[in-house]
Amino acid sequence: MRIAVAGATGNIGAHTVAALKRAGHDVVRISRSLGVDLSTGEGLDAALVGVEALVDTTSHDTADPDEAVAYFGTTTRNLLAAEERAAVRHHVLLSIDGLHRVEGNAHYAGKREQERLVTEGPVPWTIVAATQFHDFAATLTNWTEQHGVATIPPLLVQPIAPADVGEVLAEIAVGVPQGRYRDVAGPEPQDLVDMARRTHDARGHAVKLVPTWSSVLGVEMAGDVLLPSEGARIAPTTFDEWLGQQH
Repeated sequence: MRIAVAGATGNIGAHTVAALKRAGHDVVRISRSLGVDLSTGEGLDAALVGVEALVDTTSHDTADPDEAVAYFGTTTRNLLAAEERAAVRHHVLLSIDGLHRVEGNAHYAGKREQERLVTEGPVPWTIVAATQFHDFAATLTNWTEQHGVATIPPLLVQPIAPADVGEVLAEIAVGVPQGRYRDVAGPEPQDLVDMARRTHDARGHAVKLVPTWSSVLGVEMAGDVLLPSEGARIAPTTFDEWLGQQH
């Protein structure tokens, strides 16, 4: 089966590509660095020739909600229009667990617009909402670290291994569209501050962590807001197992 992966050079995109290739599929990698620009649509029509399904793992980092909505809106419209022209039969979107429970976050605002366009769009779809990834804590502290000190919100999360997300997306892409799929999460709840400390220790990176809600994420994410809904699909890889692979 010929399957395209948008955001193919990113963290989850690369894992999705690898999972699809292991299963013997013909994978089209879509990324700006590979000559396809989703913001303009340049290269999309050529990339989607013969493609039966597309997995969208794209992301965009900004603190401006308007910019996030504009980016995800533009890229998603371009993708869906090109898919319709190419008669792509299945659009799989990677989304975020708890997306509709959190207000005020720029990235979440952009992803909500992305979901809206997909659900109202012309291509049959499946939306897969995953919890935060095992490397989420370290990613946040990398954003905030200055002079060996990093702020991090004391969130409760149930993180999932990026490779497990790729496996789920690859599995769903080859099947029939399912609409809104159940939440996908890792096996255990974790404290984000502890995750950051343990990840940096495993990687040999010394940093002082300062737990605070005045950082990149706010109190609207406190409590069980980011935990998966009942009936979630639980992926196998624990945080400890993933951590053992860090060095």
